[in-house]
Amino acid sequence: MIELLARRDFDEVFALMEASFPQNEYRPYYEQKALLDDPAYSIYTFSDMGDGAVRAFIAVWKFDDLAFIEHFAVNPRYRNGGIGAQMLREVVDSLKTMVCLEVEPPHDEFSARRIAFYERNGFRLNEYPYIQPPIAQRREAVSLLIMTWGESVSEEVFERIKATLYSNVYKLR
Repeated sequence: MIELLARRDFDEVFALMEASFPQNEYRPYYEQKALLDDPAYSIYTFSDMGDGAVRAFIAVWKFDDLAFIEHFAVNPRYRNGGIGAQMLREVVDSLKTMVCLEVEPPHDEFSARRIAFYERNGFRLNEYPYIQPPIAQRREAVSLLIMTWGESVSEEVFERIKATLYSNVYKLR
């Protein structure tokens, strides 16, 4: 069952975020939690019907002509059961706009498998150079790639995506 995050579940989502992403790819706790007050930012969760535990989450920024999946993680206990693909499909279908996300370049088996997962689920890799700016103070910039749902994009569209992310997500002016 996919639903918008209940604030009481934020700590569980943040713990999964910490366990799933390198420190340079998420904000400190209070900065991440403060995003819940931004109308462009939402977190969707997939919870266990029995105990209410969060099995997976997707954090999304929605703008006029673009949606950006900033974080997506499935609890390791529930991986390889189809939850991730189901949740990704439902959220992307609900967004009704161009959807993109960032991935690490395929430099090892894990990052290559992640890209393959997204490709199996309709995303296409864009080979244009992209640097994720520091997400918070005392965090470093990260070399990543942008994937877009449905098809790869032209360099012109990629530059518009990058400009939207840099100004609205990373607050660069």
